Amino acid sequence: MRLAGFATPKRPARRMLSTWLRSLSQVPLWAWFASFAGATILGLSFAFVVLYTIFAPNIAPGTDIWAINKTTSVSIADKDGKVFANRGAAFGNRVHIRDMPKYLPAAFLVVEDRRFYDHWGIDLRGLMRAAISNVEAGNVVAGGSTITQQLAKNVFLKPERTFSRKFEELFIAFWLERHYSKDDILSYYLNRIYLGSGAYGVDAASRQYFGKPVKDVTVAEAAMLAALTRAPSLYSPETDYEKAKTRANLVLDLMVEDEIITPEQAKKAKANPPKLVVSEDIDSEGYFADFTIDQLNKLGLTGKNDVIVRTTIDRKLQREAQRAVTTFLNKEGSRRKVSQGALVAMEPDGTVRAIVGGRSYNESSFNRAFQAQRQPGSAFKPFVYLTALERGISPEDYREDEPYEDNGWSPNNYDNDYRGPVTVREALARSLNTVAVRLADEVGRNAVIRIAQRLGIDSALEPNRSLPLGTSEVNLLELTGAYASFANGGYLAEPYCIIDVKLSDGTVLYQRQEQTRKRVMSSAQDQDMNRMLFDAVQTGTGKNADMGERPVAGKTGTTQDYRDAWFVGFSADYVAGVWFGNDDNSPTRRVVGGGLPASVWKSFMRQAHKGLPLRPLPGVDLYAQPDPGYYLEQPAAPPPYAPPPPRLPPPPDTPGLLERSVEELFGSGDWPDEDRRPPPRDGPYRQPEPEDNTGLY
Repeated sequence: MRLAGFATPKRPARRMLSTWLRSLSQVPLWAWFASFAGATILGLSFAFVVLYTIFAPNIAPGTDIWAINKTTSVSIADKDGKVFANRGAAFGNRVHIRDMPKYLPAAFLVVEDRRFYDHWGIDLRGLMRAAISNVEAGNVVAGGSTITQQLAKNVFLKPERTFSRKFEELFIAFWLERHYSKDDILSYYLNRIYLGSGAYGVDAASRQYFGKPVKDVTVAEAAMLAALTRAPSLYSPETDYEKAKTRANLVLDLMVEDEIITPEQAKKAKANPPKLVVSEDIDSEGYFADFTIDQLNKLGLTGKNDVIVRTTIDRKLQREAQRAVTTFLNKEGSRRKVSQGALVAMEPDGTVRAIVGGRSYNESSFNRAFQAQRQPGSAFKPFVYLTALERGISPEDYREDEPYEDNGWSPNNYDNDYRGPVTVREALARSLNTVAVRLADEVGRNAVIRIAQRLGIDSALEPNRSLPLGTSEVNLLELTGAYASFANGGYLAEPYCIIDVKLSDGTVLYQRQEQTRKRVMSSAQDQDMNRMLFDAVQTGTGKNADMGERPVAGKTGTTQDYRDAWFVGFSADYVAGVWFGNDDNSPTRRVVGGGLPASVWKSFMRQAHKGLPLRPLPGVDLYAQPDPGYYLEQPAAPPPYAPPPPRLPPPPDTPGLLERSVEELFGSGDWPDEDRRPPPRDGPYRQPEPEDNTGLY
């Protein structure tokens, strides 16, 4: 009976399904396994192709991968081309294994990948060992990587230990093995591997440790290099030579086991271990190197290429500058409550020869020579006096040294004493604060700022009442550069340290050209300033910097509460600036510019001038007639110059001090009397807020 609206099943279709199921039950079991295996292989093959396509590097096969993702290197050299510092990764020359001693790549193979020439990018046995270790540890502790995998990691991947990165590493290794020969892969690896002490590649490491190119390494040296692969910092011969030698001996044993060398060769190598090259590095050269990088950035020459920068550093002067600063800090820093110092030395044209930016570069790379902004105190006063000269004021004109009040603010002299009428020359030599403030008010503080900027001060200067006393912050480098204009006859001296910049193949990217001289003061004004600053050293606050027959000039600077102490001075050959203080701006124990900084300055300058003939300063010991070539378009006519009056008697607050070296001062513990005087009862200054930071001398 058929119901309306319902279809009855078709019996033939049901019978066909039943027949098909009965036929499947009769298929042998092996056929089932074969079908499953085939499907699995097909699926895995498809997955491999997909993953290989995903992870393969997006570069053309056969591309030179030497420079891919390679950290750029800046090699910093002296004027003779001798490299003294590296920034970035230090890579040596690129060397193919055919140009290396055969035992060197073999040494790396016995340590890292004995089956390198037998596998196709991965070593299954090594992976199994690594997998067991990782499972037991619960995280990734072993890689089991082949040299091909390590190259993949070094060139294309980030240095992280994760399962996903390991997975990616495998497929890149397959890609490398498919497109590059074994010898090429090994050569790339040996030129990119990190081997400690900042050296990447066997050639850089060979030069770093043994002072020779990789083609000249001995069996013992090759073994020591190969021993560094597992832990470059731990096994570096510069860190622990005995540990490095022990590891190298193990490598020699493995080389004998693989018949790379004979037992006799190994015995000879163990009896004659590698000799490390004696490093001539000077700790403070790092400060000069960092300054070089700063200047390189300003030239826009940092980029994707390795460069060699030839600089103006004088390594002898750099060493003497470091010695002068650290001798004081090591012997007297704790007692005088001063923890840091800096020194800059340059030639009068701005050629920087030495930079010490702190007590120790290894302890602190902060460069206090050009990165620290500090109040210069009375070391700023020469800009006030130069402005006065340009306004027609003569060094022999008189100004009153007496209490001076400006809207409730009154600058005091250091000793709280007043001398009545004094010449402008005497006021600068004695560093009288009242006269400096009077002159600044007379000529205009904005005019003083323009003069300072004209001589090379780039830091922001505030035209407040205490400006002439050095309360606007500057850095030691720019202040020293500004003083160089006095030493060179009145021309702008822009400090520089880069001679040229080249690529490793010799291509010149930058060559410093001879600069057009720009006059920033007249010859007459320069001579007047030099005579006044010469008097400041002969009879004023800078007596400790006097160098006897060699004429030198300069100015001291000390800030409120003895937080900063400066001396900046010059001869006809060198300009140098010295600063001492604390990074946290805490007070020192009455360290003033005319005491320790002036003595350290003289100690350095004595060494810098060894073998140099005596030369006069412009206007000192060479009383030439003033030159009419003024810098300003409509200058005031300078008054006729008269020969200097007899030397001023020593100020009553700073009795004469025999010329002594830093070592003599340190040895005797005899410090200048100006350092021993207790500060005035009310402090060096009385100044209301907000202008409460006024410089001393």
